[in-house]
Amino acid sequence: MRLIIWLAGLALLPGLAHAREVGEVDTVFKWLGPNHKIVVEAFDDPKVADVTCYLSRAKTGGIKGGLGLAEDRAEASIACRQVGPIHFEAPLEDGEVVFKERTSLIFKTMQVVRFHDEARNALVYLVYSDRVIEGSPQNAVTAIPIVPWPTAR
Repeated sequence: MRLIIWLAGLALLPGLAHAREVGEVDTVFKWLGPNHKIVVEAFDDPKVADVTCYLSRAKTGGIKGGLGLAEDRAEASIACRQVGPIHFEAPLEDGEVVFKERTSLIFKTMQVVRFHDEARNALVYLVYSDRVIEGSPQNAVTAIPIVPWPTAR
């Protein structure tokens, strides 16, 4: 019963960004089911206007991958960019989760958290994978300096 409540809570997490797939490349051909691939997704920070992050990660194919039963690898890469004049929609919390996606049937997720480095006037985004019992130290980080956006003349 606890597991069902926990899973329902994950599905209803408010304020998290939703990714849109930008593209993908196959890495391993599979005779049955989809190929293994690397997927590139984009999402906008829900609390910071005009910041877009691009996340690349592995997706497991084959029969298990096609059925959603495979566990994806923990490696990911992230690059976030200012795409307009940055302003905060709400107060920011250091370490706040801005994106989260399931990478196995139940126990593993990939998430992106945000930090505001006020001393350097920058936003820092960290992507990592965690598991209920044991997470992975593999991670990637990107930073965006908050600078004035040029106006059209």
